[in-house]
Amino acid sequence: MIRRFLAAVFIVGIAAALLVIAWPNLFGLAGAPVVAQLVSVRALSAAFALIGAFTLALIAMLWPAARRFLAALALIAVIFAGINVAVLSTRGFGNESFPTRAPAEIAVLSWNTLGDAPGVERIAELVVAEEADIVVLPETSQDTAIAIAELTRTQGRPMWVYSIAFDYVAKARSTSVLVSIDLGQHVVDDSVGNTTVLPSIVLRPTDGDGPTIIGVHPVAPLPGELENWRADLAWVDEVCRGENVIMAGDFNATPDHFRVVDASAGVAGLGLGECLAAGLVTGNGAVGTWPTRMPPLLGAPIDHIMTTPDITVTGYRVITTHDGDGSDHRPVVARLILP
Repeated sequence: MIRRFLAAVFIVGIAAALLVIAWPNLFGLAGAPVVAQLVSVRALSAAFALIGAFTLALIAMLWPAARRFLAALALIAVIFAGINVAVLSTRGFGNESFPTRAPAEIAVLSWNTLGDAPGVERIAELVVAEEADIVVLPETSQDTAIAIAELTRTQGRPMWVYSIAFDYVAKARSTSVLVSIDLGQHVVDDSVGNTTVLPSIVLRPTDGDGPTIIGVHPVAPLPGELENWRADLAWVDEVCRGENVIMAGDFNATPDHFRVVDASAGVAGLGLGECLAAGLVTGNGAVGTWPTRMPPLLGAPIDHIMTTPDITVTGYRVITTHDGDGSDHRPVVARLILP
């Protein structure tokens, strides 16, 4: 009798823990320790759950005395995997095809280069290939950004260079942005604050006519950085407001960490602040951008391009052809039509 009671308590406990991981916003725990990390890799969690369910089912066949207990655990694992797959399917498993670029469209490219790792030529090649008008490069030094712009200029894509660094010891503490001269000059807005550990940059058009461009890099939700991570996402949530705003970079956050639209229903939002994530809008929101050593559908979608609703998103994709170029992040690109 006691054994059955303990088994029931254990099963209920496991089910409750997996429910929190699968649907953390229902309990307001998407930013909690452990949960914040596990919910970022839903597809990987689902894969492990299915492997666990299969293993438990095999053991149950060989161990009749524990068959009901193991079968219950296997069923819970399958349900957990099903919830995760259902959530990911609503976000979209992606489509790498892009329609032919229309004259009115601009292209926005974002790539965390892991401290300039791919090299100037490789980054410039991608900028030119994607015909990028805005390039957001977290963990990219000013010197590298200037060298990229010099190369793109020779390819017919002259660009302004803007860069910010918290220090010059680690390249990870730099963020650079390249902007096509066709979009006009911008000025760095220092009045709105910044992220805490890694730098972000806010660019306002000098003539008031172009888009506001925000390159962001919140710190990763490591155990010792959770408070800073939450503060960074709160800053991003606050700064992406208004009209004609484009925000891109390494957010170190998945859609589960975006603002909550309906807390009572546990529904995660489509973006941060007043901005919407292009990946979710176009059905590419479940494609992982980190790390490159894992297949895209098993990775964490933490690199994003977002816009205010007055900007039309015509396409978005995660670029998987540069996985061997040195960075642990995949580039993302979006096509937009400005208001």
